[in-house]
Amino acid sequence: MDPFDSSPQETSPQVRRGGVERSTEPNALTVGAPVDLSCDECGAPVSWSPGDRALRCGHCGCLTEVEVDEVDVEERPLSEASDAARGFGLEVRLLACEVCQARVTFDGATISRSCPFCGSPGVLDQEASRNALRPESLIPLEVGKDLVEANFKAWARGLWFRPNALKRVKVGSAVGVYVPAWAFDARVHAKWTAQSGTYYWVTESYTARVNGKTQHRTRRVRKVRWRSSRGERRDDHDDVLVFASKGVDRDMAGELGPYSTDALVPYSPEFLAGWRAEEYQIDLLDGWDLGRETIRVRQRELCARDVPGDTYRSLRVRNEFSDVRWKLMLLPMWSVTYRLGGKSYAVLVHGETGKVAGKAPYSWAKVGLAVLVVAGAALAAAALSR
Repeated sequence: MDPFDSSPQETSPQVRRGGVERSTEPNALTVGAPVDLSCDECGAPVSWSPGDRALRCGHCGCLTEVEVDEVDVEERPLSEASDAARGFGLEVRLLACEVCQARVTFDGATISRSCPFCGSPGVLDQEASRNALRPESLIPLEVGKDLVEANFKAWARGLWFRPNALKRVKVGSAVGVYVPAWAFDARVHAKWTAQSGTYYWVTESYTARVNGKTQHRTRRVRKVRWRSSRGERRDDHDDVLVFASKGVDRDMAGELGPYSTDALVPYSPEFLAGWRAEEYQIDLLDGWDLGRETIRVRQRELCARDVPGDTYRSLRVRNEFSDVRWKLMLLPMWSVTYRLGGKSYAVLVHGETGKVAGKAPYSWAKVGLAVLVVAGAALAAAALSR
């Protein structure tokens, strides 16, 4: 084998793909009984209130602070999954979407039975998995529905070449969802080889015809002097994020921007009260495959910076991974589906910042009008230049 083969070398302990056994027996690792999410004052159901950062009673309005454990969020070695807690720690059922494959939990008070990601009514009511790994941490939902509506309207107004009807769309179908994601840490020892190039300039003579006459001219031409280079480096990669959802559109989720992993708190079921959470659909080992590829791309960029000279070619990198650790987290989003022109469109809103990313139809009448205006301006400019 070429010692500088570009494929990564995984040196951490091996883990069985699929992460854990899919036993149908009750899971002994589910910690404790489901949390009681009722008001201490009147006994009515409570839910997490983003604006208050507390549990709010839907009947009497009483607020109850959620106690957060003052402990570091646990990160486990890649080989350790069997001793992690399972389930969400509260009684929930699950909607399995037949269209986008999302698996979203809901509580008994939830009325809507459509998929929060694609709006499809083709959902199956199932028991939530008791054997799914419990999230290690989450970022509490900070953005309330009022801000979602305001930001959606601002996003719609800012789009060019869209139907005017988009500005009048209501967002009553907005649903707050916690989306699962894996975060990986890893140390990488990378060795690289490349051809490094140094620019130099030479003067060349050439002939040109000017007004029917031959002229002798010179010009400066850039050349590259190539030589072999090699090197190595060690880097730590922290919180490489991989969405474990099949319901959320990855491109749109990427457009929302990063999450503040410094804001992570240890998982507590109270944060999910009144909201939905998707079960992960990409398991630990498949998630690590995606995370490792992200690290490989970043590591290649780092090695490329180390190549001396002005340019490079034939860069090959061999990565040795060690101390790979993972955590499963829940990230807050709002999912909005709306209908326009007989079709459904999806929009996501960042649960921390309120940033909006989504899809919207084009108004081909506006596009056509813009083309005509540009073409007319070009013709007018051409006529004036004659």
